[in-house]
Formats: sequence, C-alpha cells, structure tokens
Amino acid sequence: MRIPGRSAAVLAALVSTAALAALSGCTVQPGDADGKHHLPVRIQLPSSNAPAVTRSAASGGRSTAGGQAPSGGRTVSGGPASPAPATRPAGPAPRVLWSRGDSGSGVRELQARLRQADWLFDGPTGTYDDLTARAVSGFQGKRGLPRTGELDTVTWQRLLAMTHRPGKWELYLMGGQPADAPDPRCLTGRVLCISKTSRTLRWMVDGRTLQTMSVRFGSQYTPTREGVFHVYWKSRHHVSTLYDSPMPYALFFSGGQAVHYSYDFAARGYAGGSHGCVNVRDEAAIAALFAQARVGDKVVVHW
Repeated sequence: MRIPGRSAAVLAALVSTAALAALSGCTVQPGDADGKHHLPVRIQLPSSNAPAVTRSAASGGRSTAGGQAPSGGRTVSGGPASPAPATRPAGPAPRVLWSRGDSGSGVRELQARLRQADWLFDGPTGTYDDLTARAVSGFQGKRGLPRTGELDTVTWQRLLAMTHRPGKWELYLMGGQPADAPDPRCLTGRVLCISKTSRTLRWMVDGRTLQTMSVRFGSQYTPTREGVFHVYWKSRHHVSTLYDSPMPYALFFSGGQAVHYSYDFAARGYAGGSHGCVNVRDEAAIAALFAQARVGDKVVVHW
C-alpha cells in the first residue's frame, strides 16, 4: 500500500521511537496538561540485573516499585531487603561497685541510704555483709533489675535518686565513728576521755589510748554534764532506782551519771538517748574497761 509522504514521515518517527524504547527499556509517561504535576519515570537498564527503582520526578526521592522504603534503608522490588544498619549499643554494661566482703565509707553510705528506703534495718556497719546483699537484691527486684545482690552502677543511680545524702549520725547510727583528737586534759594519768563531738570514749593511760568505743549521751532535757570528774563508785550489776532500768558495768563520775552498758543503745543506736549517763553499746568493750578502771580515775567530758 502506498503511504502519502506526510503520513510516511509520521510513521517513520513512531517506528524510530519504538525502536529506541525497545533498545533502552524506557517508557515515558506524559505529564499533566498544566505541567505542574509529573508522574514517576520508570527506568529499566538492560545491562543491569538490579530490580526497577521508581524515582519521583517531583520530589527527587527514592522508593521501591510498588512500596515505600523505610527510613535509613533501601528496599528493592523483587529481591531481599538490604540489611538494616547495625544497632548502636545502649551503653556500657553496669559496673559492680561493691559486693560481699567489701568495706569502707562507700559501703557505709550505701547502708545508710538502704535504711532511708526501708530496705535495711541494721547498721550501718561499713561492711558489705549478707544483710546488705539481701537488701540490695530486694531493692533490685522491686525495680525490675537483675537480683544480683551486688551494688552496680545502675542500682546505685536508682538508689541515689530516691534518697538524700546521709548525715554523720545516719552514717554512724550504731557507732563505729572515728575518735577525734584527745582533749589536752586527757594526756596525763589514767583517764576516761569522752568526746561529745565524735561520740567516743578513749581509755587512756599516760597519753596512750588503750581502748576506743562509741558512746551516747543524755537528751536535750537530761544532758550529760561536761568537765573534769573522777570515778567515785563502780557497780557491776547496777539498776537505776529512779528509772528502774539496768545499768550494768556502771562507773559513776557525777551524781547519778555514770558510764555504763546500755541495752537500748545496742538495739537502737543514736535513735535514742540516755537520761544523762554515758551509754556504751559494746558489752565486751565496757566489760574490759570496767575491769581496768579504778575508783579515783579521771573522767573528762568535752566537746
């Protein structure tokens, strides 16, 4: 059939376009009439085995054919997803700070804070014992942490957030605090050197400390007298006639005030107080002092 010249030219152009499309695999879809919106351009390279990727002509973004790629990764149509980026570690593993057998000021603070949180009712002693381990384990379990019984960095931060910094007498609720320097009046002779500042009693002979023990004093309304006194009476099994309470190993130095063992101090520590006497909570220590002290020995009560 004979084709007119103009029609032959149009037909030749169409054949050329089809041949180019067959060669390159490219299909172009016309845009909207107003030219503002463009449909995606789909490109298939004949020399590549990669699946087709659709690029939005309007946004320049990349998405998969028939789907949308997740942020941070590329998904291809008809093939497996590219591996996701490696997950960054959440942080260093918890580090153990203290565990059974440890001792020191840090353990004492831990015990004081556990007391504040009602997980420990003894101490502080400054030694990480079984009671402390059980208290730490209970605290950890209540908060969904591994119940190791060891104080690690994560457990410590949780406890810090729930408690306040303990004061001196919270840290030494049951005694054990270091003694301060002896008063100058204690440096000669046989002396019971008693400090209200450090709450300690030093048993000293000629300036040398033979024994140190924690002591408790009278309350605001029944204070322990301060000054220089002397032991005037020893009573091993004394019972107070005024308060009807036992005062074993009593060393009387000023009226009815004496140095003696206190069951209440041994049980409650500095949470309580005496009626003016100097209480000792270590029975073995006061028993040894009672055996050595003599009537006439000096007693110095100072700040």
